[in-house]
Amino acid sequence: MSNGTALVIVESPAKARTIAGYLGDKYVVESSIGHIRDLPKSADDIPLALKKTPWAKLGVDVDNDFKPLYVVDSDKKHHVAHLKALLKNADLLYLATDEDREGESIAWHLVEVLQPKVPVKRMVFHEITKKAINEAIEHPRDIDRRLVNAQEARRILDRLYGYEVSPVLWKKVLPRLSAGRVQSVATRILVERERERMKFRPAVYWDLEATLVTQGGATKDGVELTATLNTVDGKRLATGKDFDGTGKLIKADALVLDETAAQALAKGLENRKLEVSSIESKPYRRTPSPPFMTSTLQQEASRKLRFSAQRTMKAAQRLYEGGHITYMRTDSTTLSDTALAAARRTIESLYGTEHVPPAPRTYANKVKNAQEAHEAIRPAGDTWRTPDELGATLEPDQAKVYELVWKRTVASQMKDAAGETVSVRIAGTSAEGRKVELTTSGLTITFPGFFRAYVEGSDDPDAELENREKHLPPLAEKDALDARTFRADRHETQPLARYTEASLVRRLEELGVGRPSTYASTIGTIQDRGYVIRKGTAMVPSFTAFAVVSLLEKHFPRLVDYAFTAKMEDDLDAIATGTAESVPWLRRFYFGGAATSAGSVVAPNAAGAMVEGDGPLDMGLRALVNTNLGEIDARAVNSIPIGQDENGVPIVARVGRYGPYVQRGEDTVSLAEDMAPDELTVPKALALLSAPSGDRELGNDPNTGMPVLARVGRYGAYVQLGEAGNAKAEKPKTASLLSTMKPDTLTLEDALRLLALPREIGHDPADGEIITAQNGRFGPYITKGKDSRSLTSEDQIFNITIEEALALLAQPKERGRRRAAGAAAGPLKELGDDPVSKKKIVLKEGRFGNYVTDGDTNATLRKGDSPESITPERAQELLAERREREASGQVGRRGKRGGGFRRGGAKPAAAAKAPKAPKAPKAPKAPKAPASDGAAAKAPKKKAAPKAKKAKSTDTPAA
Repeated sequence: MSNGTALVIVESPAKARTIAGYLGDKYVVESSIGHIRDLPKSADDIPLALKKTPWAKLGVDVDNDFKPLYVVDSDKKHHVAHLKALLKNADLLYLATDEDREGESIAWHLVEVLQPKVPVKRMVFHEITKKAINEAIEHPRDIDRRLVNAQEARRILDRLYGYEVSPVLWKKVLPRLSAGRVQSVATRILVERERERMKFRPAVYWDLEATLVTQGGATKDGVELTATLNTVDGKRLATGKDFDGTGKLIKADALVLDETAAQALAKGLENRKLEVSSIESKPYRRTPSPPFMTSTLQQEASRKLRFSAQRTMKAAQRLYEGGHITYMRTDSTTLSDTALAAARRTIESLYGTEHVPPAPRTYANKVKNAQEAHEAIRPAGDTWRTPDELGATLEPDQAKVYELVWKRTVASQMKDAAGETVSVRIAGTSAEGRKVELTTSGLTITFPGFFRAYVEGSDDPDAELENREKHLPPLAEKDALDARTFRADRHETQPLARYTEASLVRRLEELGVGRPSTYASTIGTIQDRGYVIRKGTAMVPSFTAFAVVSLLEKHFPRLVDYAFTAKMEDDLDAIATGTAESVPWLRRFYFGGAATSAGSVVAPNAAGAMVEGDGPLDMGLRALVNTNLGEIDARAVNSIPIGQDENGVPIVARVGRYGPYVQRGEDTVSLAEDMAPDELTVPKALALLSAPSGDRELGNDPNTGMPVLARVGRYGAYVQLGEAGNAKAEKPKTASLLSTMKPDTLTLEDALRLLALPREIGHDPADGEIITAQNGRFGPYITKGKDSRSLTSEDQIFNITIEEALALLAQPKERGRRRAAGAAAGPLKELGDDPVSKKKIVLKEGRFGNYVTDGDTNATLRKGDSPESITPERAQELLAERREREASGQVGRRGKRGGGFRRGGAKPAAAAKAPKAPKAPKAPKAPKAPASDGAAAKAPKKKAAPKAKKAKSTDTPAA
């Protein structure tokens, strides 16, 4: 232990504040604000001396053992100088980043950049409590280079994959798309499900539901129960699982009733005497689910809270940093002895001794190659505060996630739920002599066990308990039942449900693709790239996703193969455990060839081919991309067959430069961006292709005699005076519609008013200049010479007076011409109150598209969102994500970036000011090459470009 001052570096300011509260005055706790350096994000990040090297674009020297080029983010340079200044006054450095591969990597980068001259200790813990922090201080370790190597290999692999394959998508599909090791597989999963839905054809089948009444015997007279027809003349009635996706019956032993047969059978059974033919009782037992790990927390929060994976992880991150739950990125379902004892005490106190099992429960980890040595996600500490005790101190999202974690952890250590199930078979004969058998069942829960605390997929355990129970009247064999009514029910098979975030996470985990800690960012990426359309909770792949997956499947099948991608994850795990080396593995992936178990590349055989065992290996990524590029038919990969018309002409959906469209022969029509591919059936496509173009003649202009047309163009609806190429108007005059106008209800009078703009309001008596009113790109406004002012409504264009215009021009001009323009358009929709700010959320239209706002925070709708489908929950999620990005410094925000250090639990206001960064030395004449140990290369100093001024606006959030 140091006698002087120790510097403790963590990742986030929130984590720093919590830890500082547990340490004394001899510790200075500061955050690195995430990663301080990474591979270059753009050409501007690459040092001048290295820009012309062949590998600079990748940021990885593939010919020099895949040596990465690390650069300090330009936004972090000042903060790095601040950390160095703090380090000068310390005689010991603790690196307290998270105990996983990424945290280990951050710690290593800090050492590489800060170059400390004092001893360095790696401080690890899985919960932020006073006891855990003190134990971590007392038992530090060294940086684990195996974890660092595994994380570096993963980062390099993803860079090579993305930077080599993405340009292929730009050239053959659309610009600004991306490919990724996990995101491309996730997109393929969604596309494959949508393909199944597109092929799906429903099957119709009927069954009967009976309302029966008990009578005589061992039963109570007059008690109703319901039963369902099971067999007719000994043949089992068909159910949905007996049909395939094309609507064909796949089980020959099943009987399919049509409407006529079902109605006839129902009529023949009415008022007939039925009899209980058998009763079977079985014990019921239900075991609790294991404590949460990362993936199951994301799934359950999606089901119960309707949270996205990103929203869940952000709330969990805050809870962890606040010392309320253990580390939230884990593949483990194990609880420590301390946690088991805390759980058992909690159960006994709240639910009684009868709910505590004789011994603590243990759960086998079903995750393949669970990577981290963490506990499951649980409440932190030795004594767990209940959700009611802690909830008032937390933000709404955090409170909901904490309640979920608390209930799941407590329930996992409670006794099983127990009860009894009863299955009853009822026999009878119809008036036509057909023998039928009906079935019904009941469930009685005799001991609720863990149901008292938590039921998976349910918000209210007590209500769920009641819903699960189904009580039957006392019945015995041979008891007679009266058939009061028989109802024929029509059923239609349904296509496989689309993936939600929860089910996609579960599928990725089943396949062994990626890591649970990365699923949130993966799902966010495929939404941001336009691969996903959100329809409620469903994730619908876009037509662009179809084109991307089609290209990858046809020309790079190995890169989106589930088994191959999962094998890569296994290989990365082997590097983390030290059983494999990263460089040989990366060499094989990129250049081709085979790798032995020891990691060395196999030599060519007598014929010169690289072999593994008896067969040749596929070529590496670089050759694969370069070889296949010329073979890719861009039109083919961007085409999605829909079917044929009555004449056999193919109907195809395509992805074009300006969006998706459908084509039949030479006829084309644009498709809505939010149309789900399975909605584009042949009848739908033919209806779109045969629909009027949207052009409508409103009448003739009384002054010119030319026709006035209402049209719909690429940028929306507008009116036009005359036809293109008309002798009187070589270039027709046009005017956009106001927001309150629709092309199908537009009148000639409305169109003439628009075409008459700009409207002359009058002359300024002071100088005689004309003042006009008109509608512009950013809304209605008035102008006099070069001076202009925004109007507050579109109606003012036509009715503002000269006096009102002069008064408006006399007012100071507001900065940001969009401010007033934004006020012109009212909210498109109200979306309830925000749980954080307690203010009303509204949907608005801004310069860069639609966005939601609570008045303080603005969040742009993503490509998969639409004004029609946006829900209050989705709006809350977008605002929460925006606040998180602002808090983490990913986007601009008010105030300084980063957080000051905290000393010994001092209040934030008492934090010492960061010393000024040391003055940068003058640029050397010849820049140095990057250090051999992978440290960041130093670029010659150059004058920084002036920062763009941030426009103040209430209607235009940052992207």
